[in-house]
Amino acid sequence: MSRIAVKMDTDTIPVTGVQELDKHLDELLADPTLLPTAKLFDDVELQLTDANIPPLIPTLLPKITEILKQYQQDPSILCSLAIKLLGPLNFTQIMSLASEESIIQALRSPAPSANILAMTVLEKAARSPSDAAILAMMNNVVTNFLAQWLSAPQVGVGEKGSKVLGDLLDVDCDTRPPDGLSVNGMEIAVRKPPGQGLVWRRIFQDRDIYDLILSHCTDGRLSSQQQSLAQGRLLRVLPRLAALNFRAVTWTDFTDLNQRYANFNGNGGLLHFAALHMIDKEDMLVHLNLIDFFEALLSIQRVTPFSTYKMETLSKLVKDATTQDDTLKKAILTLPERTIPEEAEDLTRFIHEVINSQ
Repeated sequence: MSRIAVKMDTDTIPVTGVQELDKHLDELLADPTLLPTAKLFDDVELQLTDANIPPLIPTLLPKITEILKQYQQDPSILCSLAIKLLGPLNFTQIMSLASEESIIQALRSPAPSANILAMTVLEKAARSPSDAAILAMMNNVVTNFLAQWLSAPQVGVGEKGSKVLGDLLDVDCDTRPPDGLSVNGMEIAVRKPPGQGLVWRRIFQDRDIYDLILSHCTDGRLSSQQQSLAQGRLLRVLPRLAALNFRAVTWTDFTDLNQRYANFNGNGGLLHFAALHMIDKEDMLVHLNLIDFFEALLSIQRVTPFSTYKMETLSKLVKDATTQDDTLKKAILTLPERTIPEEAEDLTRFIHEVINSQ
């Protein structure tokens, strides 16, 4: 086997099999119908560390990127190695090696491994406000990311997309809680400097993206099963986003889209759409998602800074949601019983404040 030596301080750590893998990548480039030789990929990938990856990137990553553009077989092995190679790189370094078009192609791929590879690249932008701001300018990338997050049938792709979206909006938030937030021992927002708010504006103030989200969750463009998955993904991410910027998720200027997709008037934003107008409550699974959503929303909002706007909005939201939904109302009233003891009393008080201010 060949050995390419990678310098590490005083040690030289050999990575075996790189030349053989490089030759195999040339073969896959020449014939996209070939099956990959898994052992060649595995042997190299298992040896990789953040320290010995950088010298291999110029050799391996451009070829993998080109293969993925035309590959006709399952790309899981290729994507796995690509993710490992991207490990030590930041977002701007990756985007100097990969085009926006290649990210979009991976997002649109029917292969979940390609979707997750692309989302792993976008996740890098959540490491700093400046990188998030760069991503916010890539309108087509953001649009395709949100579309695939909502429409992918694979649970793993949906979960990855939810995490990436939440982390991006977290680091980009310009109104973030200065001391962070934790609920039931789980960290919702970490303590860090505010971001620039550009990703927030891209998602919540872009008419096309607001249209995309509402249409994927309501108008039948997806199968009924996939629409339910899309609704569940939106419901799960919104409580975290509401903790970061309550105003952004409860207000929109696109009232005509509210009317078109959900048949309601007014400036209520994605939170109102999801909580009151999105789901069929006869669907038991989706209704359970709605109950989980309200429980998470109220638990988190208990520890966010007080505002009259917040309390009035929550009060009306709960009132409208529970008027003809006794199951939801009972779940909200008994929520403190399912909360850790140290927080149950405060949560009871907060819920009664919300309900009694109606």
